[in-house]
Amino acid sequence: MHNKWYSFFKATLGPPLWLWNRPTIEGAENVPESGPVILVSNHQAVMDSFYLPLMLARQIQFPAKKEYFTAPGIKGRVQKFFFSSVGQIPVDRSSSSAGGDLQRAAEEVLSRGDVFGIYPEGTRSPDGRIYKGRTGMARIAMSTGAPVVLVAMLGTRDANPIGTSVPRPAKVGIKMSEPIDPHAWAQQHGYDPHSREVARPFTDYCMRALAELSGNPYVDLYASDVKRELESTGRYPEGAEPGGRLEERGEAK
Repeated sequence: MHNKWYSFFKATLGPPLWLWNRPTIEGAENVPESGPVILVSNHQAVMDSFYLPLMLARQIQFPAKKEYFTAPGIKGRVQKFFFSSVGQIPVDRSSSSAGGDLQRAAEEVLSRGDVFGIYPEGTRSPDGRIYKGRTGMARIAMSTGAPVVLVAMLGTRDANPIGTSVPRPAKVGIKMSEPIDPHAWAQQHGYDPHSREVARPFTDYCMRALAELSGNPYVDLYASDVKRELESTGRYPEGAEPGGRLEERGEAK
């Protein structure tokens, strides 16, 4: 899949990003030239979803929150046109069926032999560290058997800090792992690939591997929970402070 609008936006938005942020990529050859693949990325900035497609030849489809497609006014219409045109998938994260809706949408993308991208942290990291992943990614991988390539986004937090819309002149890098066969991983570790039990350990494995690939510490808490604590108290949850127990040892509270 490679629609005309995706190519148009890549051609028009790409050159300024190339000039401004000088992005580099390692391991792009690990993404197969054809066939289904799941790109599992850490999430540092809104523009992660711009830099990664810029550096890969194949079109990537990401899930996007429904609000991007339903905002009112001229800005909302422009936003809806952009996200729809580049093939992004609206997901109502507040819905009780959000997990199932996401899985069905991902399975449809992968059944066509296309590329599905996902941020298992579910939200941008509040501080650049790698946080605990949601298991939807693992369920998709196990149900489809599609290879998983881990993607470490580097420098995007500096180029596009939370609250900014215009990129800053910071260098951006991307590192990609070798493909992981989810079914082979499950069997190697004594799990039935189609069982419910495999989702959490496979997710944890991928997130810890992402932390190693990116060079950032891993925190065994959900980023959304940490953000809520920071917003309500101005402090990190106990043990999750930068340099704290969870970061150093990866232990749950």
